[in-house]
Amino acid sequence: MIKYILILFSALFVLIATGCTQHKVEIAPVEVKPIHITIDVNVKVDRALDNFFDDIDAAEDKIEGSTKAGE
Repeated sequence: MIKYILILFSALFVLIATGCTQHKVEIAPVEVKPIHITIDVNVKVDRALDNFFDDIDAAEDKIEGSTKAGE
């Protein structure tokens, strides 16, 4: 019987001791820094290449069209 009483008091002591603790959580402010990104875009070169290849594609379509018509 004394064994059960000691177990009961031990459990009660653990529950009371954990009920008296305090926890404090601090949240530090988050620092947001700007990001500098450098993008090198060669628009003129890109357009010139598109125009150049458009001419080649048009010539290719013309050649393909004439070979298919001749069959």
